[in-house]
Amino acid sequence: MTTTAFITHRDCQLHDMGTHHPECPQRLTAINDHLIAQGIDAYFVYYDAPLATFEQLLRVHPASHLERIKRASPEMGIVHLDPDTAMNPHTWQAALRAAGAGCMAVDLVVGGECENAFCAVRPPGHHAEKATPMGFCFFNNVGVAAMHAIKAHGLERVAIIDFDVHHGNGTEDCFAGNDQVLMCSIFQHPFYPYSGTDKPAANMCNVPLAAGCGGEEFRDAVLQVWTPRLKEFQPQMIFISAGFDGHYEDDMGGLKLVEKDFAWCTDHLKKLAAEMCGKRIVSMLEGGYVMTSLARSVGAHLRVLADL
Repeated sequence: MTTTAFITHRDCQLHDMGTHHPECPQRLTAINDHLIAQGIDAYFVYYDAPLATFEQLLRVHPASHLERIKRASPEMGIVHLDPDTAMNPHTWQAALRAAGAGCMAVDLVVGGECENAFCAVRPPGHHAEKATPMGFCFFNNVGVAAMHAIKAHGLERVAIIDFDVHHGNGTEDCFAGNDQVLMCSIFQHPFYPYSGTDKPAANMCNVPLAAGCGGEEFRDAVLQVWTPRLKEFQPQMIFISAGFDGHYEDDMGGLKLVEKDFAWCTDHLKKLAAEMCGKRIVSMLEGGYVMTSLARSVGAHLRVLADL
């Protein structure tokens, strides 16, 4: 059985952007409760996410970005950085944990302690641009993790796979034109954040999908578009921006994916990772806002990662 690290931290549940905000603390509770109810929680190796260091964050974000967020952190109440993205007194710490989880995951997987890792963290990260927090995101968690693999462990090529219903504009902003990183994504289009289709850089493998598309179109994108690019690129590690808001029950988007689609994609990526990069995969939670479908989808994703 595969050793899968499950990295999280209770600080991630203290970040709260207000009543009725879809990116809520209950997302992590729903995942944990589902894993326990399904009896699969015992199969993971659990780790507390460390705080990301400024050195790790500065590989992706300028110092001014870190300073802006830290300065905005309130002593009480909630402060909005934009209409969607807000901070409470615990957000700064939670955001550092979320980014730090990815770096810990890289250390564990590259060091051979675990074959792969899942980071159950919030706030998510793939909308955070180099110098702009947005879309519920403050730091680009998967980007910080990918750069940690490159800078701290000497990897030369890494791939970031993003199957969130929303385009990972932040990840694209961080890595467009970087020949050490290949980003492969699907996303609903036209849809927030209305990016990803206007002359993307050569290392961006973007597949926009119309609202109403489901498993067949998703699998075609993975097999016909992503896979040839990944085989050509030969990454030494695969990162997943694991957003589950493309599920048909999730009203944040209009795609029609189901649990077995996420499981199939995870299995396909595992096979590619076994072929190309010593099975090394780090997956980080992004979207997914209906608690039941989020929990079931993460469960399906984790069952495949851990060979359950």
